Amino acid sequence: MNEKPSFRPYILPTLLLALGGWAGLYALLQFTLPTLWPRWAFYALLVLALTGTALPFTYLYNVFLSSQPTGNPTVIIRQAMWVGFYGALLAWLQLGRVLNLGLAVAIGAGVAVIEYAIRVAERARTAQSEERNAPPVEPPQRHG
Repeated sequence: MNEKPSFRPYILPTLLLALGGWAGLYALLQFTLPTLWPRWAFYALLVLALTGTALPFTYLYNVFLSSQPTGNPTVIIRQAMWVGFYGALLAWLQLGRVLNLGLAVAIGAGVAVIEYAIRVAERARTAQSEERNAPPVEPPQRHG
């Protein structure tokens, strides 16, 4: 029986990232002026907030909805970080009034292609290491 991994190891990082990011964003927006360093802090806090918010959803996707379910923490955290970086990039582009729907979709598709390529490479590396660790197959004996 294939047992589903627990969400328990992700609870503390989710709470720290999401609550810390959103509380930091609130404080930053309420108590600072939009100069250079607060602007960079905005992007950093936005990445933290979106990553923490996306972590439960990437866990659910990878464990229950994926065609190849994995409980690999590296994959789950990396996909949540993609969401954070994507959101911060969209915010940065919107600040410069460059963002439009086509660009947002193109960047999202690019992120999806990169993640797919990483997953294919990981799958190939795993298959190769399993093949290397497998016991040797002995040729059949000829009787005659």
